[in-house]
Amino acid sequence: MVALPIENVDTDQLIPARFMSAPRSKGYGGFLLHDLRRDADGALRGDMPLNRHADASLIVTRRNFGCGSSREAAVYALVDAGIRAVIAPSFGDIFAGNAVNNGLLPARVTEADAEDLIARIGAEVPAARIDLETCTITLGDRDVPFELDPVQRTKLMNGWDDIDLTRAELDKIARYRAERRKTAPWAWPVAE
Repeated sequence: MVALPIENVDTDQLIPARFMSAPRSKGYGGFLLHDLRRDADGALRGDMPLNRHADASLIVTRRNFGCGSSREAAVYALVDAGIRAVIAPSFGDIFAGNAVNNGLLPARVTEADAEDLIARIGAEVPAARIDLETCTITLGDRDVPFELDPVQRTKLMNGWDDIDLTRAELDKIARYRAERRKTAPWAWPVAE
């Protein structure tokens, strides 16, 4: 777990547009927060927490994470860098949807809880546990509840995207279709 105590981290900061011409197959993790992580000469900055803890899989940050343009590559950069969850008081709506569809947890906590978690993270990366069943983050002796839309939770727990979510309802869809064909036969095309 690593702290990124910054508000309003937008999708252009997460992956600057100049790197998006690279194919995803090459991985976007190296571009994650490029301009914040590197100095003018391109060297990694020692004062950037993600540079000191490159193996961290959880980020705790401040409000409005992932705001800005609807850039799915921002989520790709996080996932390709090994990030499994971002914990923040709020997220850009499109970012949060893209995150879930790519297996990244956008865990919403209160501002007070985010600040407490940031304060608890020191030089050592503490072990943390996230429980999707109970929507709880555990850091040491501290349990922090988080919010997550129930549909997003289902998708993350099952590794589903929107198509998988629809497929889970195929029986209901078939029953509705059969009933609708009986009650509104004029709504169906004539078979030739």
